[in-house]
Amino acid sequence: MNYNKITETPSNYTDLEKMDTTTLLASINNEDKKIADAVALVIPQIALLVDALAERFNQGGRLFYIGAGTSGRLGILDASEIPPTFGLPHERVVGIIAGGDTAIRKAVENAEDDTKQAWLDLEVHNINALDVVVGIAASGTTPYVIAGVQACKEKGILTACITNNPESPLAKAVDIPLEVNVGPEFVTGSTRMKSGTSQKLVLNMISTALMIKIGRVKGNKMVNMQLSNDKLVDRGTRYIVEGLGISYEEAAKLLKIHGSVKKAIDAFSK
Repeated sequence: MNYNKITETPSNYTDLEKMDTTTLLASINNEDKKIADAVALVIPQIALLVDALAERFNQGGRLFYIGAGTSGRLGILDASEIPPTFGLPHERVVGIIAGGDTAIRKAVENAEDDTKQAWLDLEVHNINALDVVVGIAASGTTPYVIAGVQACKEKGILTACITNNPESPLAKAVDIPLEVNVGPEFVTGSTRMKSGTSQKLVLNMISTALMIKIGRVKGNKMVNMQLSNDKLVDRGTRYIVEGLGISYEEAAKLLKIHGSVKKAIDAFSK
């Protein structure tokens, strides 16, 4: 490799096995404190991606995450939260992991080295030029992810990536690279730690900002959330009380009739 692979550089700490528990935890926490500042440096690139996503989403486009191992699992986690939190169908934000659903829980041997499967996995969803594909790989060298975004780019599909190695092959392969340099891991090379945490932060930013921009949030409330349990029904009722200045009982009736906070507020306001 002709670039500095930061994710493989030695930890700032040594003799970890000799540390007492409090020192271990404090040292991990000290490293974790650096993550948010590293993410802040890529906000301009995240903004480019969110604006491009919003434009495509409003035309019916979708967001796809592709990754392997921890990176793939984090993409699936973010995608899976969109329907309950923002009330969109599962097919609007999709997480795909090398090795398929089995790999969510157990590592699938050599799955990340397959250079053809990512495009095949995306083709199942009839991916098209209105969609956006974000490749996630801490190392920036995962063949499954690189080949997937390259295939998309060749077909006119907007591509981005989240990686923790600046100037990596993945970063060079996409239209919008999000390169988060969190420095060496506490345990050398263990990218499920700082790198994984940074990926989660960036994914939160991408999906949350996108949902706000396409109108799935009102004020600061999740007015399109799925009312799948008593806690969420109560939350939705309280949102209506705050939004309309009516009693809890009236709000509960409106919510039961209309099935969502947004629909209840819209109906009452007409």
